[in-house]
Amino acid sequence: MTMSDRAGRVVVITGASSGIGRAAAHRFAKEGARLVLAARSQDTLQEVAEECRKRGGHPVVVPTDVSDERQVDALALAAVAHFGRIDVWVENASVFSYGPFEETPPEVFRQVIETNLFGVVHAARAVLPHFRAQGGGSLVITNSLFGKVTSPYLSPYIASKHATFALSQVLQEELRGTKIRVSAILPATIDTPIYQNAAESPGMEMHPLPPLVSPKRVAKAIVKASRSRRPVTKVVGATQGLLIPLNGLAPETYKLLVRPAMRIAGLRHTDEPQSYGNVLEAGGDRNAETGGWAKRRRRRFLLVAGGVVATIVAANALRD
Repeated sequence: MTMSDRAGRVVVITGASSGIGRAAAHRFAKEGARLVLAARSQDTLQEVAEECRKRGGHPVVVPTDVSDERQVDALALAAVAHFGRIDVWVENASVFSYGPFEETPPEVFRQVIETNLFGVVHAARAVLPHFRAQGGGSLVITNSLFGKVTSPYLSPYIASKHATFALSQVLQEELRGTKIRVSAILPATIDTPIYQNAAESPGMEMHPLPPLVSPKRVAKAIVKASRSRRPVTKVVGATQGLLIPLNGLAPETYKLLVRPAMRIAGLRHTDEPQSYGNVLEAGGDRNAETGGWAKRRRRRFLLVAGGVVATIVAANALRD
């Protein structure tokens, strides 16, 4: 696909207000795409739209809660009304919950499933008839490495991502032989605000497991998959991607390792009560492309390294 072919493609992106969705919007905009940006926070979507205009895109904003099927249907109709067709649909919206299964409020568990799984179901039901009518199209689903492995303390998220991955594979099988491509992108730990926006059990705070991957890398994979003439299933984050074969070849060993890894690297104890993050309501104040985690860790590393160097210098000075 040449640059002239890419320019003017009509691309719908859900979860476009932050993280991977925001990065994908920027990347499509650089190709001159006509963008339909969807998320719950209209104010943030307007910010993203302006960023896309500066990069050469042609955006419209359609506030949408993907857990509501009627709103997703309306999103598809709005895209066709504005631009006449839909070439690419990036189903990216997700919410996150952290804590033991027994401490996860039922309304949080249900909403994670409604957003992460049924958001994909609603998107596929809304866009596939348009793809069939126009003779083709690309549905790119942002899944997760947790669509292929498990972990304690993330029960609703992992349940939703396993189901979503399975659905993507079923759609690939059912649509084989057509010009409709369904792709699944499985990011590892990405530096986005999803962790700050997570619902968390009392006394718990989630931190992303290292190594961190930039949302720009995931956006690159999404855009590349959208151009492919064949369905794509791709893990983004090679190091953590090794957990998939480990889990497949030695599942008991994997289970033995994953719980202490989560407790040591991913869990922080706090005095905070139950929080709901942006699971039940939009959280526009924490929307951004990155979560700032990589910058924070680089700063911590530099401080520690500086302290070590200073100690060595001081020790040598005293020895002299």
